[in-house]
Amino acid sequence: MVDVTEEQRRAALPGLRRPTVRWKRVRGNAGVLVASAVALLALGWALAPSVFAGGDPLTAVPAQKLQGPSAEHWFGTDNLGRDLYTRMVHGAGLSLTATLAAVGIALVAGSLLGLLAGAVGGVVDAVVMRLVDVLLSVPALLLSLALVTALGFGTGNVAVAVGVSLVANFARVMRSEVLRVRQAVYVEAAHAAGVRWYTVLARHVLPNSVQPVLALAAVEFGMAVLAVSALSFLGYGAKPPTPEWGTLISEGRNYLATAWWMTTLPGFVIIAVVLAAQRLGRVIGNGAPA
Repeated sequence: MVDVTEEQRRAALPGLRRPTVRWKRVRGNAGVLVASAVALLALGWALAPSVFAGGDPLTAVPAQKLQGPSAEHWFGTDNLGRDLYTRMVHGAGLSLTATLAAVGIALVAGSLLGLLAGAVGGVVDAVVMRLVDVLLSVPALLLSLALVTALGFGTGNVAVAVGVSLVANFARVMRSEVLRVRQAVYVEAAHAAGVRWYTVLARHVLPNSVQPVLALAAVEFGMAVLAVSALSFLGYGAKPPTPEWGTLISEGRNYLATAWWMTTLPGFVIIAVVLAAQRLGRVIGNGAPA
């Protein structure tokens, strides 16, 4: 057996790097605070919509149709007299759940593929990365459209289609991190100490490779919101009158000249959520506000 020093043995034991987010700097950064507030608000809408909007999102009052934003109707009303703010709040649960499912599918599948390619190497690495290259060669939205067309309409199928289109990004990041961590001193020391390969993989390689992947998940969450909303806008999501963010924008596109708020205000909400997710993703990835 190869002799190892006590320092190498100690280096082989911890193995796990803790995230180094500088919370004092985060608390003093206005952009991060705003992003956190937007993310918490969107989460509140999804988890407890009745707290933020107690009305029925499906109730139509024809006498109040196409009314602009006011104290009574914060986002105005649509062409059927339904309160747009209420529909936006109640649609957050469906849209964000589909987004979370899509990112979860991409995170799990992509991480497993990247871990397999980076840890095994050789032919397995070549095959997995060629598959990743094929996925990356197709535009994500086009791939999502092809998959949701094959799977069928519905929010669940939209989530699966968007998730599959994001797998390649996670696989590439995980593979690169695994290859980097495999060369670390504590990993070599663990191998020299006789630790089994799967223990090294689970205890040292995987925990030290996951932080950039989690940061990517936060960034891709925002992009997944756009993708899910785009497919809903095109009519592949939930059937009307179910409120979904992309569907709400689609319903208002015929009234841009007379009721701009039907598309503009939901669009602003989607943009805010996307920017908030990307900003928080940079904080997680860099360890401090960018």
